[in-house]
Amino acid sequence: MEEHENLYEKIREILGGSPGNLKILEQKIDMDLQMEYYDCSMKIREERSDDWALEHMQYLQEPGYSVDVKKEILARMASIESVDCYRAIELFLKHAEEPLYSWALLALNESRMLLESKILDENQVFISTGLGGKEEKLRYFVVLMSRTRVDLTSTQKMVIKNEFEFILKKFDAVMEESNFSGYLATILLLLPMNHSLKSVFKEAIDECNRYGDFLNDDFIVTNVRILSFGEIEDFLDRKNEQG
Repeated sequence: MEEHENLYEKIREILGGSPGNLKILEQKIDMDLQMEYYDCSMKIREERSDDWALEHMQYLQEPGYSVDVKKEILARMASIESVDCYRAIELFLKHAEEPLYSWALLALNESRMLLESKILDENQVFISTGLGGKEEKLRYFVVLMSRTRVDLTSTQKMVIKNEFEFILKKFDAVMEESNFSGYLATILLLLPMNHSLKSVFKEAIDECNRYGDFLNDDFIVTNVRILSFGEIEDFLDRKNEQG
């Protein structure tokens, strides 16, 4: 896998020192929807109409308006530094259902960021991934593989769970979930941004391999979405076919 950089330091570098008040989107939101939202948000900023947003705010609660219209209303409201808009999005979110629920979450976070930037007079850095995070930790989905594609034994599964929990705690990381299927193990975890995921996992894999050298040194990691075991095996088969 490619080297995972210290994200906190990367943000400091990009922003020229202090990243200001950093916020992480906690919820898991599909990345395609996020990209659709940010494209819409950028377009709105180019043709901004605060009056239109304020006039149409009331229609969020009306059942007769389409999903697309309500998406535009939410995105336009989020672009205004207005407590009233923030409260209206917050109220809508309490009763919203998909696909508008996730869209409203993004709008609420954008609205909050604008208001906090204005009140605190400090840049707000907002990080969003498909799997979300918590406080200053990002959520990752990681796939481990036995070295020879032989099914993991019950003892090896126990070693993986125990050693990974032990190593992750050293780095203030949290293992939220672990699952096993044949020669594969998956871990869902929260990791502080000031630690390199590659370094943390190398240490954990090395600890596991003290008990039989059974884990492959390579692993798969994503913060976009959780993969099924079928998807993982398809990916590995395609990779092997490509050499």
